[in-house]
Amino acid sequence: MQDFSQSLKLMGNNFTITVVASSESEGKMHIETAINEIRRIEAMLTTYSSESETSLINENAGIKPVKVSPEVYALIERSIAISKITQGAFDITYGGIDKSLWNFDCTMTILPSKEEALKSVHLINYQNIILNPEECSVFLKEKGMRIGFGGIGKGYGAEMAKKLLVQQNVSSGIINASGDLTAWGMQPSGNPWRIGISDPDQPQQVFSYLNISGKAVATSGNYEKFVVIGGKKYSHTINPKTGLPIAGIKSVTVISDSAEFADAMATPIAVMGIKAGLNLVNQIPGLHCIIIDDHNNLYTSQEINLK
Repeated sequence: MQDFSQSLKLMGNNFTITVVASSESEGKMHIETAINEIRRIEAMLTTYSSESETSLINENAGIKPVKVSPEVYALIERSIAISKITQGAFDITYGGIDKSLWNFDCTMTILPSKEEALKSVHLINYQNIILNPEECSVFLKEKGMRIGFGGIGKGYGAEMAKKLLVQQNVSSGIINASGDLTAWGMQPSGNPWRIGISDPDQPQQVFSYLNISGKAVATSGNYEKFVVIGGKKYSHTINPKTGLPIAGIKSVTVISDSAEFADAMATPIAVMGIKAGLNLVNQIPGLHCIIIDDHNNLYTSQEINLK
């Protein structure tokens, strides 16, 4: 048995799909299965196509409910449940945020005023998503509201691809969506899959390793997109309640049994802040996290064993 990998762009992210198989042709076949599944989910969730279910929901915001597939309905239902446990720090209605307010490049030298920022997020409110289980329909109450699955979609895609491969008796592999990944089984050597946790100041440097077989991991970090204003670093992660970027946390790494849940929880923990974030994680069975603050202090939830 050996491992076979392919990297490609899916859902606007770099995916690397790795499977353990007895031959190259078998490996290629399984990788193709995973790619097709992720493409199917992308077509369903994308906001870049007017045909997708997401676009139809958004187009009819404030007008009428839209009947959707049970799969999209269930994903929205789970998204709302995550909004509830994170007190709105995770919210799929972030699609209504005014993008013109934020430009995370060197041209941005001042933060918008609190008033401007608040105005930009007035349509963000998961409580205005009305679900009708009998009709399997979704209605956005306010005109101009938009949902988007940027915070949960790639984790969902990775989880579904893994599920299909496991059904096809692929005993081991990793689906990696730009650092959000899910791993199962063992490496061909018999060792568990493991990942390095990057130093946010030098993302190429690894300061610790974590065994992740049978787990999913997602990271939300400010070292990829940020601005420095008045000597303070602001992340591209926006707090949906204030419309302002978060400060003080460099990265949050979440470990869970599900890639979808890990993906969805990484950003809200950063938005909630270290104390509230860890407090929440410690209450959820099977959820763990590692937080690094702006001063490189490391905080971990209970029962984390860094190697």
